[in-house]
Amino acid sequence: MEKTNFTVARVATHTRAGVGKCERHNERKNECYGNMNVDLERTPMNVHFKACGELTYNETLDKLVADGAVSLRGLKENANVYDEMILDVNTDYFEQHGGYKFAKEFYGEAYRFACKLYGEQNILSAVMHADEINLALTEKYGYPVYHYHLHIVALPAVEKQVLWSKRCKDKALVGTVKETVQQVSHSKKWKSQRALDGQGRPKYIPSYSILQDEFCRHMREAGFTDFVRGERGSTADNLSNLEYQIKQDKARLKEIQEKVRAEESKLAAIQPINKTHAEIDEMGKKTLTGKVTVSQADFDTLTQLAKEGVSGRGQLNRLKEENQQLYSRIWSLQSSLNRLQGQFNELAERCRPYLEAVRAMPERVKDFLDSVFAPLRKREEEQGRSIMYVKDKSQENRGDVR
Repeated sequence: MEKTNFTVARVATHTRAGVGKCERHNERKNECYGNMNVDLERTPMNVHFKACGELTYNETLDKLVADGAVSLRGLKENANVYDEMILDVNTDYFEQHGGYKFAKEFYGEAYRFACKLYGEQNILSAVMHADEINLALTEKYGYPVYHYHLHIVALPAVEKQVLWSKRCKDKALVGTVKETVQQVSHSKKWKSQRALDGQGRPKYIPSYSILQDEFCRHMREAGFTDFVRGERGSTADNLSNLEYQIKQDKARLKEIQEKVRAEESKLAAIQPINKTHAEIDEMGKKTLTGKVTVSQADFDTLTQLAKEGVSGRGQLNRLKEENQQLYSRIWSLQSSLNRLQGQFNELAERCRPYLEAVRAMPERVKDFLDSVFAPLRKREEEQGRSIMYVKDKSQENRGDVR
């Protein structure tokens, strides 16, 4: 039975302080990756439909705010400012339709879907990864197969009307629209929608469920088919890369072990021949010259048994070798997972006094941290302004040359 292809659309949120990890992964700024299947030699094949250039995500955001394109007014310092949308279809879908070239066409259209959703001016980065190898399909097809998917980092901006307040000197203007801004607000961008169930009772449809529906519909209407909407409630995509790889490898290991048992059963079925050597000897008759002659039927039987034995043992040895390779890979992945878990536990232990202090006296901890980080933030802001000043002067100089 042919495997069903599923579309996937999901959104993660990031604060200004926490977006760095996302940026390093998406833009391939790391030297190594938690996902061990990243092939850095293929990284130049990743496709940017939009990029920040030399600026970071935070620097690009600062520029948009300075230009008045978006507003962060009213947001707390630790508010979620960035949306990271990941658009995806399982790997086999692209391999069935031509691989890399088809993936670029597919995600070019997916990028247009994201532009319709966010507005292209609010998208900071859109990059198709083409450098993450799919080990299971690589093994299945016998050549490298890569998992194509699209990362989009955008600002969830909504139109907001700012009204004149009561402090306005012209009382006739109070309550009227002073200005309309593009307010960054994740919660307002992703509101659940109200609908009716089968019995006519009101219910709420989660915004991400709507996103899945709209993405699938958009791609179908654009002419991309052979897939269905992603399964509701699926948790596979929420597993960490290592845990997911271990789970998949264990499933493949189980399948191979079943093949090994099947081959052993086949070999066992022909083992009784070894116990009837006398019967086999009787199948031939010695001539006076010492040669043995057999009937055509006996010869065909012996030939078939020999072929099955050689083929079966070869298949069994190959499966056992593959079985051992998978055991080794699972052990390696589990070791990596254990190492990361140990690092996490160590970090958690080091953070334990801080967390206990936060629970006991949150305000005092906040005041203390503000006093510690205030000079650092001031220094970073001064450095940022210095960098922007240098860039502005550089642009002015280039203008003078022209």
